[in-house]
Amino acid sequence: MRSLAVFGLLAVSFLFAAASFAATRTKGVQVVADEANRRVVITIDGHPFTSYIWPTSLKKPVLYPLITDEGITVTRGYPLEPRPGERVDHPHHAGLWFNYGNVNGFDFWNNSDAIKVENRPKMGSILETKIVSTKSGATRGELIVRSVWVSGEGKQLLDETTRYVFMRRNHARVIDEIVTLKALEDVVFHDDKEGLFGLRVASWLESPDEKGGVFSDASGRPTKVNAAHSPGASGVYLTSEGVKGDAVWGTRGRWCSLTGHTEGHTVTVAIFDDPKNPGYPTYWHARGYGLFAANPLGRSVFDRKQPPFNFTLEKNQTAVFRYRVMLLSQAATTEQMNREAERFAAEYK
Repeated sequence: MRSLAVFGLLAVSFLFAAASFAATRTKGVQVVADEANRRVVITIDGHPFTSYIWPTSLKKPVLYPLITDEGITVTRGYPLEPRPGERVDHPHHAGLWFNYGNVNGFDFWNNSDAIKVENRPKMGSILETKIVSTKSGATRGELIVRSVWVSGEGKQLLDETTRYVFMRRNHARVIDEIVTLKALEDVVFHDDKEGLFGLRVASWLESPDEKGGVFSDASGRPTKVNAAHSPGASGVYLTSEGVKGDAVWGTRGRWCSLTGHTEGHTVTVAIFDDPKNPGYPTYWHARGYGLFAANPLGRSVFDRKQPPFNFTLEKNQTAVFRYRVMLLSQAATTEQMNREAERFAAEYK
């Protein structure tokens, strides 16, 4: 029995409703839009991989859930589908997302329905505006979408066009996310730890050594995180620079992997940074309690010896960010990760 495989759970959930799943039960990588239910469903040979969703309960579009080729879900269920025993901190940590904690003074990262009404004008939301195209294929599928970054005052700051590439490999599934941001006015991404490309992992991928504590965002809002208490927590981070475990947080590298074990399965989740990205190589905002994020736009917040980055786009200027996420149904070697990093960099020259 594979309780984490969640085939039955997803088949009755709003993410993989029976009708959508039946419609995509064909060979290859299928990318099928279901705009009426605010989602695009991605399957491989008829089996769930992920969905691009923009539910009204979230303040940004996300990919959720992420599922390996063996049917293992690597993302936390809360707040979309809470599971027994999961942590319920940080309600803005949902699936896989792209946003930032301080854009012209507005916080896009921490926004959720948990924010007090009086603080909402300080927050920002990313609003889905259009599914540009979908493409299915034997070994890869693609999705292009558009959205807009809107401040708490209702002002549009950034236009976003995102291209997702979904790929199948032997014992692996891969997602490339290519984000193009166009400034609709002069925009500053102020040096901040809350960013940029992140996911919240399932409880078994948390660190068994998590000590917990109170974590504050840039505005001083505290969130209490308990020490390790998740049954079966086994996650271990490793970076391209050889940094391991909890020491990864605030260090730089071109890739970071997270390996854990559940119900007889070994799984590695890895994020790869592109050498052409601003701020390369990224800092890793990776926490033992399950936040796994790449933040290339923080600098002094991670290294007080460095000056603030404060990445700036003038009106009509664009910036492109490329990231690869790999789900492996095995432990990954450093050599394997290095080869994948080289492959990723070469594919987008």
